[in-house]
This record gives sequence, structure tokens and C-alpha cells, in this order.
Amino acid sequence: MQQAHVFISGFVQGVGFRHFVRQKARQLGLTGWVRNLPDRRVEAVFQQSSGKVDKVEQVIKECRKGPFLSEVEEVRVEWEETKEKFEGFEILLYS
Repeated sequence: MQQAHVFISGFVQGVGFRHFVRQKARQLGLTGWVRNLPDRRVEAVFQQSSGKVDKVEQVIKECRKGPFLSEVEEVRVEWEETKEKFEGFEILLYS
């Protein structure tokens, strides 16, 4: 199964971006996580249990828009093999 590892840059911290992503991912039934990075980007991992990627592609489109007040400059997507399976979709603290 593949997952999308996504990095979003622009004005994406301090505007509810992580909560926006979590809400959209949960609405689509996706699992994974989202977190802020120290360099002011947002990082997320999205998994779709069916092995398809249509809903993952939908949430990536939402990331390109972002919530009100955000200004997305770039969304970089890296497709990779699933390393671990997540049960839900959570907001993590950055390390």
C-alpha cells in the first residue's frame, strides 16, 4: 500500500492549517498525521485503507487551497510505501 508524504510551505502556521487538514482527512476516512515543522512548513502523511489513492488525492487538493487566511505557496508530495499503518488521523507535535 502507498501513502502520501506531503510538505506544505507558505503562510501555513498560526492559521489553523493542521486542524483544517485533520478535519478534511477524517471526513474522507483517511488515516495518518499532520504537524508543524520548525522551518514554518506543515508536514503530513495520508493513508487510505482500501489501497486506492483517490481520497488521498482529494485531501492533497484541499491542502493546496488551505483554510481561510492561509497562503499556500507549494505542496510537495512524495509517494512512498507504507511503513506503518495508522488507526486514525492525528495532529502531532514537531520534533
